[in-house]
Amino acid sequence: MKAEYTDVRQHILDQGKAIITRKGFAGVGLNEILTAADVPKGSFYHYFKSKELFGEALLDDYVAQYLVHMDSLLEQADKPAAPCLMAYWDSWFSDATASPDSCNCRCLVVKLSSEVADMSEPMRVALRDGTDHIIARLALAIERGAADDSLPAVADAADAAQLAQTLYQLWLGAAMLTKLRREPSALNSAWHATLDLLHLAPAMYPLRG
Repeated sequence: MKAEYTDVRQHILDQGKAIITRKGFAGVGLNEILTAADVPKGSFYHYFKSKELFGEALLDDYVAQYLVHMDSLLEQADKPAAPCLMAYWDSWFSDATASPDSCNCRCLVVKLSSEVADMSEPMRVALRDGTDHIIARLALAIERGAADDSLPAVADAADAAQLAQTLYQLWLGAAMLTKLRREPSALNSAWHATLDLLHLAPAMYPLRG
């Protein structure tokens, strides 16, 4: 290696994620990952016994970092739960749209779900479990909204869990359509549908211009 890294395994994951986010999993060869990370093949196989196990570790790492990102938006102590939740959905616009006329989605769930579901059982399970954790975080935020009266329409924990799943599915589909259309109309629709589902006033949460 031309440079020393304090955590070689994490460095390989980070470099691999940057490439796979752009090209997909199957479209990236091991040599491309090794070149980007500037590590020999032996170092790769020291941490990952196969490309598939690398992919599984990549998804686990992505979800762990994503949950930290979620927590930073959903658990703001100085704000009620509802605006925190809408700040999280607002972040999907930045994550899904690189520029006004293109879509360069940075979400590996959107990027890889359909690709790896039939290709790799360990990667499918990693994605499934990861999305379960994401939905659980959303359910907790919705429950907090019921408790602090910023989401008074939420009846109970079961209602929060169902809403969380519905909302995540709504936004995941919108992000995929944004990728296909290369414009954000699907995300705009998801924003308005979210306000309706949570019984929030559109005037309080205007769509970003």
